[in-house]
Amino acid sequence: MEVIKSNSELKVWRASARGDTALVPTMGSFHNGHLSLIQRARQRADTVIVSLFVNPTQFGHGEDLETYPRDLERDAALAEERGANCLFAPPVHEMYGRLHATYVYWPELGSRLCGETRPNHFQGVATIVLKLFNLVRPDLAVFGRKDGQQVLLIQRLVADLNLDIRIVVSPTVREPDGLAMSSRNINLTKSERSQALGLYAALRACKERILRGEWASESLVGTMHEALGQFPGLRPEYVEIVDRDSLCSVESVDTNVMVAAAGGVGSTRLIDNLWTYEMEGAIGVEL
Repeated sequence: MEVIKSNSELKVWRASARGDTALVPTMGSFHNGHLSLIQRARQRADTVIVSLFVNPTQFGHGEDLETYPRDLERDAALAEERGANCLFAPPVHEMYGRLHATYVYWPELGSRLCGETRPNHFQGVATIVLKLFNLVRPDLAVFGRKDGQQVLLIQRLVADLNLDIRIVVSPTVREPDGLAMSSRNINLTKSERSQALGLYAALRACKERILRGEWASESLVGTMHEALGQFPGLRPEYVEIVDRDSLCSVESVDTNVMVAAAGGVGSTRLIDNLWTYEMEGAIGVEL
């Protein structure tokens, strides 16, 4: 596996790649969720490029940019083990030149859900993803469903800008107790981690009610807030049921919604979600 740190080196290496190419964009600090994305890419493409870039433009004031976990040597070994052909790990100046002034954003979509409290986050995400798409020129890109809003916005980016890239959405990978894997989970103390399970408990309660035939959003959100109440150490940020195309709230669940939840435990911010889909004429739920 090649480890490349400059755009010019990547261009040369990419020119020699053959067959379909998959991109797996990451910020590093790999866990089994990241590794599942690399494995999914390996199954679907001849060449797998994993990018590792802690993107400063998607961190807000007071967020954990400086303390975000970084271990390039470890991540490179894990990526190679899972079948990556190239790890692209550029420094900031390679991705953002001194005069950089162009950004991509969605005036409405990017300000909903997580965008309400992280106003520039998705602008930073969209800009760096488009930069990576332009540099790598992948046939497909693999993202994890745990970052549900990000996935939906990247799908919109590809559609709106007529990019010839297939977006592959990989299921959320969870710890044995249900906690969605995240690089930031390492920051949780033992007591905080037990409280962090509140989001999963709320979504699981919602899933059970949907599968029993309850589709009214107001009632389902109430159920989730009741579940969250059992975890006093978790500070809920939002619990919403939205259409996956518009990210607008819906009154009733159908086969194209995302139930999204976010909250804080200690200094760690957590997100989780479930998606509905059509299953033999009925509503199925993926959590």
